[in-house]
Amino acid sequence: MGRTKGIMNLMKGVFFASTACILMLSNQHLSSENTSVKAVPVASNWDEVQCNGGRCKMQFPSKPEHVSEKMSVPEEGYDLRYDAYISSLEKQAVFMLLVAQYPEFVDERYAHMSLEGFLNGILSHNPNNQLIFADLLLVEGHEALDFFIRTGSVYFKGRALMVKNHLYLMAMECEMQNYDESRYNVFVNSFKLTAVPK
Repeated sequence: MGRTKGIMNLMKGVFFASTACILMLSNQHLSSENTSVKAVPVASNWDEVQCNGGRCKMQFPSKPEHVSEKMSVPEEGYDLRYDAYISSLEKQAVFMLLVAQYPEFVDERYAHMSLEGFLNGILSHNPNNQLIFADLLLVEGHEALDFFIRTGSVYFKGRALMVKNHLYLMAMECEMQNYDESRYNVFVNSFKLTAVPK
């Protein structure tokens, strides 16, 4: 539970930091390969969970804790909403899905810049964050960003996907010695959109 609370605090900080960057539509550029994602078999002992009101589904190693919050941004005149799903695997890794709903003026036309802004927000959240790589790709026809970050002895690897004004972040956090590429691939590639946000 302590680990989950720490992850939630981290995600809130990242969410706030990256929101400013997304809303300003940062103009820095990453390498773009625009490759498509190949499906990876799903682990039979993992739980498939319907998330975000049934708009997407994903496999988790255990039943995830679900947290939903709405944050008012009065100086800008709008609300931001996010849902987080967090699951741990034998105290070795934490898997999370964060679904953030931005104002309607943030949409897929600016996906490339929004994803870059999101990554810049993560990197600026902690000066010790070191970017190992970041690549743009297509997931189910939508622009996505794969990234890999190291902070001391901790790895944070994930994929961010923009669909209309929704940001989907799938990520795994673990100590370096517990890193398992195959588990990460099973998790991130199990993500499926079941309904496009309106």
